Amino acid sequence: MPHPEIGIIMGSDSDLPTMQAAIQVCEDFQVAHEVAIVSAHRTPLRMVEYAQQAHSRGLKVIIAGAGGAAHLPGMVAALSPLPVIGVPVRSSHLSGLDSLYSIVQMPRGIPVATVAIGNAQNAGLLAIQILASHRPELLQQVEHYRRRLGQEVLDKQHRLDDIGYRRYRAEQFSSE
Repeated sequence: MPHPEIGIIMGSDSDLPTMQAAIQVCEDFQVAHEVAIVSAHRTPLRMVEYAQQAHSRGLKVIIAGAGGAAHLPGMVAALSPLPVIGVPVRSSHLSGLDSLYSIVQMPRGIPVATVAIGNAQNAGLLAIQILASHRPELLQQVEHYRRRLGQEVLDKQHRLDDIGYRRYRAEQFSSE
């Protein structure tokens, strides 16, 4: 396997179900990646080492998922010259708002791109797009993916036109 270009890190193994979507995007686009548990609070020295050495190990982008206090994305961004994408992980107490606020409230000079609460898929896609800005073959894959998304919407509209909204709703949303 080639050297990883995307690092997918999380503060706890309980974040893995959320972060799985970013992993899947990397696999779908066949981009080498690594997955690690790097806690800002329980293993701070490991976090510092990971962040400071990521670029020298060949990583190009870091996706950092964190719940609760959600310090991991911001601390990694403060320690690494690489782009960092923060994924707020839904928490049981504040539904992920605490994580979101923590990640988006970075001071000037230390940016962290942030996606919606629990939306690691978009974090994965953003990481792919960052890489695609310098890799024409990956850019073509992103364009194909976008066309496919658009076609899915058009296919749904055609189905809706064919069978009407009542039947469409009954078929699509019968489990509600």
